Amino acid sequence: MAFKAAIFDCDGTLVDSMPMWHDETVGLLQRHGVTDPEAVFVESEHLPLNEMCAYFHERYIPGASSQELVDELKARVRRAYAHDVRMLPGCRAFLDSLREAGIPMVVASSTTRPELEVALDAQGIRGYFRDVISTGGKIRSKKYPDVWYAALDVLGSRPEDTWVFEDAPFGTTSARKAGLHTVCLFSPHGDRDLDECAAACDILVHGYPELSVARLDDYAVPVASGVPDSAHPGTTLRALVVAGSPEASSPELVANLASRADYVIAADAGADALKRAGARPDVFCGDADSATSDAVAWARSVVGRDIAFPVEKYATDLALAIDCARHEAARRGARLQLTVTSASGGRPDHALAVIGQLAAAADASPLLAEDGFSCRVLSPKGLATWRLGGEDVGRRFSAIAVAEGTVASERGLKWELDHRALPLLGDEGVSNVVAAPGASVTCHAGRLACFLLKR
Repeated sequence: MAFKAAIFDCDGTLVDSMPMWHDETVGLLQRHGVTDPEAVFVESEHLPLNEMCAYFHERYIPGASSQELVDELKARVRRAYAHDVRMLPGCRAFLDSLREAGIPMVVASSTTRPELEVALDAQGIRGYFRDVISTGGKIRSKKYPDVWYAALDVLGSRPEDTWVFEDAPFGTTSARKAGLHTVCLFSPHGDRDLDECAAACDILVHGYPELSVARLDDYAVPVASGVPDSAHPGTTLRALVVAGSPEASSPELVANLASRADYVIAADAGADALKRAGARPDVFCGDADSATSDAVAWARSVVGRDIAFPVEKYATDLALAIDCARHEAARRGARLQLTVTSASGGRPDHALAVIGQLAAAADASPLLAEDGFSCRVLSPKGLATWRLGGEDVGRRFSAIAVAEGTVASERGLKWELDHRALPLLGDEGVSNVVAAPGASVTCHAGRLACFLLKR
């Protein structure tokens, strides 16, 4: 998709002001004797400031007019914006990158405009934005799409070409309903639910260092997971991610896997592995902190897409590379079939995290292919059954549940299972042996990591 315009929330998105708003609002309620001010803050957070104070007056503070409450809160908020509040780390650099790319921006907030302007002026960023739009009056709260439509009118952009940057799930939810794409900046203060935020946005990040114009340009609406292969005949994308483990896969294995892939992604030091194998990537993705400078220069000279990230980021290069594979599958209208290599050697902590990444991508029928073993993550939403060949007889085989509620069956192995419920990370399925041609393992529920060791 094209990234042509941006809409930013202010509090908790541009400036780190949510603790201030919490403290000032709860303080207001406490000064006026409201019982359980924390609960009242939560129930009123989505309201525009004037409506919030009217709500307080009508329900909890009859002794002060709504306008008196507004004036009291605004005075304290303005002082805090001017002297205490700071921008979120990396925000200014991201705004600079958008301005350099010619992407117009507006602010859309539940805070009243005069207070917003104090906040933006205090940080020296008012000039980045075409306009500042506040909810209130005819523009209802962010639980409704009004403010997003008003921002689109200012920007002159289509919803599908516009990104909204928010920290509140009620804001990203209404923006998505209006057809916009959304980034949720997860609060560092522990005041939001991670799962709720992730479910309500297209991309969840823990900070601006995880964002770039290239990443948002690369985004595509994913093909629905759990759709059977028969619904997408002939539209499987075989994507290979070559990662950057300290002990890389052999050039022979990397070259072989690349020759069978439709789309090859170099994840940081995966560029070195691909360069040694003489295999050209389609995408270079990562922060270039572990790849050699020669491999980075080579990869960036041959790829069609370069998605760079800062070193200081929350997400791993592998996670970002898997996202790239998903977006390419979406652009092609294809079901993703994911293979990862050069990901698990030399670091047992990395190896465990890699299995976690593959478990999260179980709908993409993921395969981890290394020189000493292969690992498939089975799931009813992706590949449910792994059928082994005659050449696998005698090889060691282990099956480990990597999700709660995993149920598995094994046939043609020395010790078989029949719809057995396996405990998370339990050892019941470890160190089995392939006993017969046509052996198979099936995951009926949950997710199952299956390891086939080479002789």
